[in-house]
Amino acid sequence: MSALTILASAALCVGSVHDGDTLRTCAGERVRIANIDAPEMPDSPKCTGRTRRGWCDYRLAERSRDALAGLLAASPARLRRIGRDKYGRTLAIVTVNGQDAGEYLIARGLARRW
Repeated sequence: MSALTILASAALCVGSVHDGDTLRTCAGERVRIANIDAPEMPDSPKCTGRTRRGWCDYRLAERSRDALAGLLAASPARLRRIGRDKYGRTLAIVTVNGQDAGEYLIARGLARRW
């Protein structure tokens, strides 16, 4: 395994979980979980005004965020960076004990494939 691969899949220190598909590392890096879409939180600009562009189920959004936070708190997580999104966030596959966090949320109806 190359040094780049090892660094790219380093252990993850989670500073905060914003919603079911976005977190911030302890170092302040904003991370978007790749290949999923979770409901928007009430403060999302995607859910204001007449033009709703997001999945605006706030109760489900809170459940999704809490499920992700619980999963990440259960065991050390790993982060495999794969790129950046249009907002400058790191796109990554996040796993806990080999379990893909995105697939975990999808299986529970708390996110959908993107």
